[in-house]
Amino acid sequence: MKKHNFSAGPCILPKEVLLKASEAVMDFNGSGLSLIEISHRSKDFVAVMENARSLALELLDLKDKGYTALFLQGGASLEFLMVAYNLLETKAGYLNTGTWSDKAIKEAKLFGEVIEVGSSKDENFKYIPKGYTVPSGLDYLHITSNNTIFGTQFKKFPKTDCPLICDMSSDIFSRTMDFSQFDLIYAGAQKNMGPAGTTLVIVKDDILGKVSRKVPSMLNYQTHIAKDSMFNTPSVFAVYTSMLTLEWLKNLGGITAIEEVNEKKARLLYSEIDLNPVFEGYANIEDRSLMNATFNITDEVLKTTFDNMLKEAGINGLNGHRSVGGYRASMYNALSLESVGVLVDVMSEMERKG
Repeated sequence: MKKHNFSAGPCILPKEVLLKASEAVMDFNGSGLSLIEISHRSKDFVAVMENARSLALELLDLKDKGYTALFLQGGASLEFLMVAYNLLETKAGYLNTGTWSDKAIKEAKLFGEVIEVGSSKDENFKYIPKGYTVPSGLDYLHITSNNTIFGTQFKKFPKTDCPLICDMSSDIFSRTMDFSQFDLIYAGAQKNMGPAGTTLVIVKDDILGKVSRKVPSMLNYQTHIAKDSMFNTPSVFAVYTSMLTLEWLKNLGGITAIEEVNEKKARLLYSEIDLNPVFEGYANIEDRSLMNATFNITDEVLKTTFDNMLKEAGINGLNGHRSVGGYRASMYNALSLESVGVLVDVMSEMERKG
């Protein structure tokens, strides 16, 4: 039976990427050696790293615009710390839209004053804050573009006179926008790029080196830039698989092409959620995420039946996060429209049975 993988992350990857990656584990580039047993300083792997970094900038239309792409380790969780370590001199602003921005705020407070410019905590993060004022004199403003747990997503980004920092872990490469409005973007690979183990950082070079504190080498973005993202042994498999996924995306037609598919998937599912009385959406309609649709069942008596139907249809990874409950359908780039259609069919059948 075909599986339909709605896992929130690590998540579905394109089948052709998985096949190529698995072949490289056995024999990389016809060398007779595995990708994961060769030197990361070898000519073949250095080419992988250079290609992955170049593709990231190309797809975001940031090539030759003063940005550097890095593949680091530690996930977005380490970036919560690194951003503040490298950029926070006096005070920074944060928009609090969920669990991950909450964690980023906690780390930033170790280095200076943190102003919570806006928050949706009052309604358990079911909306994106609006009508806030960004104070002057900030070292930077930090936002989380998409909130996997609560299913909300920024549709418009704040205009600021300070650097704009964005955690794009769960929606990078999924929709078109002017990426040059951001001064630093970071994203864990395990949503739209590859397996867990590497983190993409896109940083505008001229925002660095301005804090008065000494930054430890491993946590200093300038260290990694100077060493071409090879200061320490990188996560070779995760970087290679990310490179393959970026090649796959480029061959599809880039972000413009995948955005069209992502919008179709989201429209199909949200339409069913809104029309089917058995289910109700969690996030406010105007702030709904293209990547993570959160919804609840209106009658808990039906939950066991629905769960069994999901299992019979080969649907995996639909359970909601414990802080929201219900269900969460993660529709990352590699998830097919067909899989969303299977889920919608099950939901429709649930209405008929209910």
